[in-house]
Amino acid sequence: MPDQRTLLEELQHRQAEAELGGGKARIAQQHRKGKLTARERLDLLLDEGSFVELDRFVTHRSTAFGLADQVYPGDGVVTGHGRIGGRLVYVFSQDFTVFGGSLSEAHAEKICKVMDLALRNGAPIIGLNDSGGARIQEGVASLGGYADIFLRNTLASGVVPQISAILGPCAGGAVYSPAITDFTFMVRGVSYMFVTGPSVVKTVTHEEVSFDGLGGADVHGGTSGVSHFTRDSEPACLQAIRELVGFLPGNNVDEPPRLPTDDPDDRRDEALLDVIPASATQPYDMHEVLRRVVDDGSFLDVHAGFAENILCGFARLGGRPVGIVANQPAVLAGVLDINASAKAARFIRFCDCFNLPVVTFVDVPGFLPGVAQEHGGIIRHGAKLLYAYCEATVPKLTVITRKAYGGAYDVMSSKHIRGDLNLAWPSAEIAVMGPRGAVEILFRDEIAKADDPVAETARLGEEYTARFANPYAAAARGYVDDVIDPRDTRPRLIEALRTLAGKRDRNPPRKHGNIPL
Repeated sequence: MPDQRTLLEELQHRQAEAELGGGKARIAQQHRKGKLTARERLDLLLDEGSFVELDRFVTHRSTAFGLADQVYPGDGVVTGHGRIGGRLVYVFSQDFTVFGGSLSEAHAEKICKVMDLALRNGAPIIGLNDSGGARIQEGVASLGGYADIFLRNTLASGVVPQISAILGPCAGGAVYSPAITDFTFMVRGVSYMFVTGPSVVKTVTHEEVSFDGLGGADVHGGTSGVSHFTRDSEPACLQAIRELVGFLPGNNVDEPPRLPTDDPDDRRDEALLDVIPASATQPYDMHEVLRRVVDDGSFLDVHAGFAENILCGFARLGGRPVGIVANQPAVLAGVLDINASAKAARFIRFCDCFNLPVVTFVDVPGFLPGVAQEHGGIIRHGAKLLYAYCEATVPKLTVITRKAYGGAYDVMSSKHIRGDLNLAWPSAEIAVMGPRGAVEILFRDEIAKADDPVAETARLGEEYTARFANPYAAAARGYVDDVIDPRDTRPRLIEALRTLAGKRDRNPPRKHGNIPL
């Protein structure tokens, strides 16, 4: 039997062979495309020196179509675990240099193993996708591999955070694994996702479209909403994943990670007094409010390019991670429409899964009217947002900055749907509808008989505003817990989070609810 040194030399040779993937020529080709290799990506994603590889020497088992002569250690995917900010994560990174990253039976088994380990050990799973799809030579075995992964994505949903990065092509059935995960990242000029490619689209529908136009990063980041984060380069994308993981707990039992901050809990910002314009119809940027309230002005915008009339993202208050949902008056006056409702509903449900308090900033004129919205199912989609807020049992804090009209008042984390702390600024208008619309209905006859209908409408509108469109009527009934100085928003929210740290709320026992999908 060879001595240990000889065996060690053989091991080192095999390890080096595995690290080359499809070989130096294909690695060079990957670099010429402006793409990183599977291992280079893991080096950027994980803390230095923390990666522990599993199944390095797994190979495919197929002999069809000459595959017996093409055997590569690892079979096109690098799997294992490592650390991000010192915290455990499980990872897989598809290697396009080996059979175009195509998924075989063995390739799928490697991914399933790390997913099982992530679920068993209560740690996030991060998938770096760069694959040409199912390995055709393996037929139904590769299709079965995808289904095995989809099942694990579903079972892990709400138990451990799941993050997908699309760093190359992702087509056909392969798209459904990222679609089930919690967050998807894409890179401009590198990432493509579609069920059917441009050539099939042209054959079936006679539409001419490029890869980028059909399923590129900007399409899915701004039009379809499939992607949550869009970045300009792979390093920027991988850094953004690290930032996201910093807000998240390892699993649905753990608490989110707290970080020390030099931003005082009792900080008051004078600029908040001037954020709200004098005119109720004049827009302002809700980002300005958020930056002046959260720790160090730092807000991680989720779905930044999609349904921009509502903001969703992560921030910290007093070092505690929170999910933030906020109407955006600078886009469509902050109205709720189909896309905004679905975007916020999914984000709220994620926060509820992983013990992240939800802080809501409200300035909403209502739901967007129109034939397209009604025929597109605004009732059904708006109900998703309502359902998500009603279902959530994490601490729910609400600040009404300006408008909260009609059913949108109810939906946006009102006291009636188990809001824990509901605050309003003095500028808040809480009513069934805006003053002008209300008086035109209530005083139609008086306005019609007036010598000057415009002046009469304005006069009645002022009376309506003084009586109804203010926060005090709601506060008198306890629907608003307090009307506060805007400068006190940060201290009040941080104190509320401390108070609600031990919140215990439960929904009725059931297998699961039936959200109006």
